[in-house]
Amino acid sequence: MKIGRIPYINCYPVYGAIDRGHVSLDAELVDGVPTDLNRRMAAGELDISVVSAVEYARDAERYLLLPDLAISCDGPVRSVMLFSRRPAGELGGRDVIVSRSSMTSVALIELLFENVWHARPRFVPGDAEVKDVVLGSTDAGDARLVIGDAALVLGSAQRDTFPFVYDLGDVWKQWTGQPFVFAVWVAQRTTDVKEALIAHASLIASRAWGLEHLVELAEQAHQSTGVDRDVCAEYLSGLDYGLSYPHLAGLTEFYRRLVERGRIPNGTLTFLPAA
Repeated sequence: MKIGRIPYINCYPVYGAIDRGHVSLDAELVDGVPTDLNRRMAAGELDISVVSAVEYARDAERYLLLPDLAISCDGPVRSVMLFSRRPAGELGGRDVIVSRSSMTSVALIELLFENVWHARPRFVPGDAEVKDVVLGSTDAGDARLVIGDAALVLGSAQRDTFPFVYDLGDVWKQWTGQPFVFAVWVAQRTTDVKEALIAHASLIASRAWGLEHLVELAEQAHQSTGVDRDVCAEYLSGLDYGLSYPHLAGLTEFYRRLVERGRIPNGTLTFLPAA
């Protein structure tokens, strides 16, 4: 079995115990940015993976959701940020660099520009997770969506050049009052159910360990990114890795708005069945 993993620190709480040998997982872990894992799942190259929430909705008939496992926030997410030279509402007709590697973040920022900021910028595909991106460079556009570890690395370092910074999780919360689900874990419908359930149990057990060892994981994140360990600890503790009723309400609200605009097909949430 092959299981996909995003190599950002936000996945540490789910895979940390597996990496350390505290929880066994009889599978090969395959790292990739969100769109890479989306593509591999769509091609049938992975059996289970964390994928963009939009990827599940785009092809829900192919996948089964793993219960109670997601990457979400209920307010600030801190790793999906819009850095801008001017207020977001003044970006109409201007270049906004968006990620090639995160379908969900791009879909979310499009909704926010349409419904919250009431502006129609030009979305230009670019890199959004490169840690050494220089926002003050001439190719940075008027604004730039930055995701993953890079958003934490940049932090407030670019405030002189980009004085307007928006946390997309926080803006969604203020707009809808709902949590936001960025990523979910899914299995191919063709995957053996018993094997998928065993893998799911390992991921849940590893998450339980991770949530009890956030200080240790924050130190690992600090060593990996150079971001202050207290910032890493605040970041990891601010995320939620479950998929409860409130999370599902936020997820279906996001899907409803995308369906209304014809950006994803209408569908249903279908979960991996119990053995």
